[in-house]
Amino acid sequence: MNTTAASEKIGFIGLGLMGHGIAKNIVDKGYSLTFLGRKNRKPAEDLLGRGAAEASTSRDVAAASTIVFICVTGSREVEAVIRGPGGLKEGLKKGSVVVDCSTSDPVSTVALAAELKALGIDYVDAPLSRTPKEAWEGTLDAMVGAPDAVFARLKPVLETWAGRIVHIGDTGDGHRMKLLNNFISLGYAAIYSEALALAQKVGISPPRFDSVIRNGRMDCGFYQTFMRWTLEGDRDAHKFSIANAFKDLTYLESMAGAAGIANPLGNATKNSFAGAFATGPAEQFVPMLATHIAKVNGVDLMPTRDGKKQTI
Repeated sequence: MNTTAASEKIGFIGLGLMGHGIAKNIVDKGYSLTFLGRKNRKPAEDLLGRGAAEASTSRDVAAASTIVFICVTGSREVEAVIRGPGGLKEGLKKGSVVVDCSTSDPVSTVALAAELKALGIDYVDAPLSRTPKEAWEGTLDAMVGAPDAVFARLKPVLETWAGRIVHIGDTGDGHRMKLLNNFISLGYAAIYSEALALAQKVGISPPRFDSVIRNGRMDCGFYQTFMRWTLEGDRDAHKFSIANAFKDLTYLESMAGAAGIANPLGNATKNSFAGAFATGPAEQFVPMLATHIAKVNGVDLMPTRDGKKQTI
């Protein structure tokens, strides 16, 4: 066991698609881990089997930990975890660190950092990039906003689940960069979706479209996972929800407004996702935007898999 693993006790809240893999890697690599259980018992049972401990409230997680990771949907949920009844603030000790791995609103992040700093607690933003597959493998990207000394303390823990760690700047900068990163990726998704719908409308099928883009200058890893829904009907290729994409783009809009900069492409991207979010089911992922954009234009892009037409 390394020195950091012996001295730090890790808490974890948010065992979703990304959080379960992150927590698994923390405990597998020698750290004491206390997590908050949830209704979905599968992640909890897995972590218990690996030697982690379960707590019934966020306060209890804080009381058992020196560093607490939060990996939930967004700022509203993070604020509830910290400030709500039985929340982290009731159990955190002076000298503790809270690390928000969610994609959150930087305005909220900075406010929470100031609130906790008054109690002698450091607050760090370390949002993620890549997918649940990389979370499980321990090869996520992390963009970290933290003072230098706090970053140095956290880095050995981050290295248990991240293959690429970029120290962006001070607290808040990680979430600012994450929103910029998602603006680019979700902008790609909106462009791909509109291009696929137009291609189908003028008689160019998705496989023919893909035969030109793939392995050309416009190809990239995001394109490849995005296209697996339309080409193969693979629901799990890129498990980032349309609801979270829409949420992130509203945060981007807020950040741009606060900075006093026009963000017309961001707003156009947000509006592409808004329709899919409003009309589709809860369990739908970013690549399915192509199906929605096609549908509103009278085009059928619903894929088939094993000879069967898929549904969203």
